[in-house]
Amino acid sequence: MFDGNELWKERLGLNMEERVYCGKTYTTYRDLPDNLYLGMKEMARRYPEKVCITDDDGTKVTFREFLKLTDEFADFMMLEEKVSPGDHVALMMFNCREFCVAFVALIKIGVMVLPLPSKFKQKEVLSLMEKSDCSMVICDRKFAEWLLPLEKKGTKVLVSDGSVQTYGFGKLLASFGTPEEHVACHARPEDPAVLMFTSGTTSMSKGAVLTNFNVMHAIFTYQKLLDITPEDKSIIAVPIYHVTGLIAILGLFLCSGGEVYLHRIFDADRVLRCVRDNRLTFIHGAPTVFSMLLQKKESFPKLPSLRAFACGSSNMPKEKIRALHEWLPQMVFHTVYGLTETSSPATVFPDDAAVSDKIGSSGIPIPGTVFRIVDESGKEKGAGETGEVQLKGSVVIREYYKLSTKALDEEGWLATGDLGYFTEDGYIYLVDRIKDIINRGGEKICSYDVENELYLMEGIEEAAVVGIPDSLYGETAAAMVKCAPGYALEEKEIQEYLKERMAKYKVPTKIMFVEQIPLTPNGKVNKRKIREMLKEKE
Repeated sequence: MFDGNELWKERLGLNMEERVYCGKTYTTYRDLPDNLYLGMKEMARRYPEKVCITDDDGTKVTFREFLKLTDEFADFMMLEEKVSPGDHVALMMFNCREFCVAFVALIKIGVMVLPLPSKFKQKEVLSLMEKSDCSMVICDRKFAEWLLPLEKKGTKVLVSDGSVQTYGFGKLLASFGTPEEHVACHARPEDPAVLMFTSGTTSMSKGAVLTNFNVMHAIFTYQKLLDITPEDKSIIAVPIYHVTGLIAILGLFLCSGGEVYLHRIFDADRVLRCVRDNRLTFIHGAPTVFSMLLQKKESFPKLPSLRAFACGSSNMPKEKIRALHEWLPQMVFHTVYGLTETSSPATVFPDDAAVSDKIGSSGIPIPGTVFRIVDESGKEKGAGETGEVQLKGSVVIREYYKLSTKALDEEGWLATGDLGYFTEDGYIYLVDRIKDIINRGGEKICSYDVENELYLMEGIEEAAVVGIPDSLYGETAAAMVKCAPGYALEEKEIQEYLKERMAKYKVPTKIMFVEQIPLTPNGKVNKRKIREMLKEKE
């Protein structure tokens, strides 16, 4: 086993303690607040006039103002709308200050919040609402009509109805009298805080229940391991409902005293202008985000304020990490491995991966977690041996909503479905997803291996490899490729390139060229969709 507390002890001199929640003992930080609201409130006490959020329209909100807005909305929800601790409330909103206010206010009340993907279609949204037992949904005006079927069945729908530089909850609060005292904070560490559905299709996805304790341990882990301070500035330009946007950026910065810029739509040029003009220091995103930023490097040759990147969600090729370092040599690149079920972080690269001999590793287990590698029978394997990655600890969910599964056992071990191995000194290397291993007539092909070779070919900007049915071998490799601007590669050209660099059986038998690699609503490469598209091409 590999213990995150031991691996980080010498690096950080951690001040940890054991706490018992729901009959289980967890290791966490001594200074951990009980919930996100209290963490934010402490920052409002320390830095009342410091800006915490800059909205998409340029509106700036200080910590003092954000605390006031949060308290007022919590008062309204409890006293006017009769929302109670333990209720389930959904949010379907774009990146905006109203989302942030509603989210933290609901946490204060003790509500379990369901962030609904704004990229979903109506049918998918209604399905998730039905699965989550939400009694209310708070939404942007754009989605109000979508939710009429729910309203007819008794679900309360509250609409944020703001325009540019107008507070969206203003109309809701206009007739509500301010109470003499704000409602109390009801959220306990062990209470459910967030319900997030995994990135499978709506029918296949599982609802991960994150407690306040899970969320806060994740936030403080990022704060301590990445050294986030009140001087840091970041941006949420991808959908805020992702675990990265919600916890790894918004929650982190609300509890660190930093400033977050909200962009409603991702635009690489706008993001980099924001970095340059406002001296942003930190960006956390998926490999796709960094690939799109890299495309713009000629227009932004120097961005001296950027001190750190954090990158997770899927395989990040070494060459892309090195290219980022060449562009921004002052930037430290932290590879992150985590899942929705780990409240975002599970491992973090402690130093600069770009200049490390460990480049390609996803780092070491975070404090409060223990990892193991097991074979198909569940037997634990040693350092250097590949098997399924499993972990338990302070960021790991206790349960899936209304679902029992072997993926989460009674002892708290989470079976990730990822294949990987550890070095003797605790660095994890991910090999592939178990379900993405391609079995070509008994010979196993790791999709990551083929993808990494594709990224080395000049003219390929992004690539994804999956298995497709084959009448002779049962399954063969196939690839989806996005060419870099100015390149027009051909299938045979790529296949010949790969044949010189890897075993012939690993070379994709089919290559499909696209303008955009499909992503899941959680921002990961959607290999299920890629398989469907390649099958349709036959």
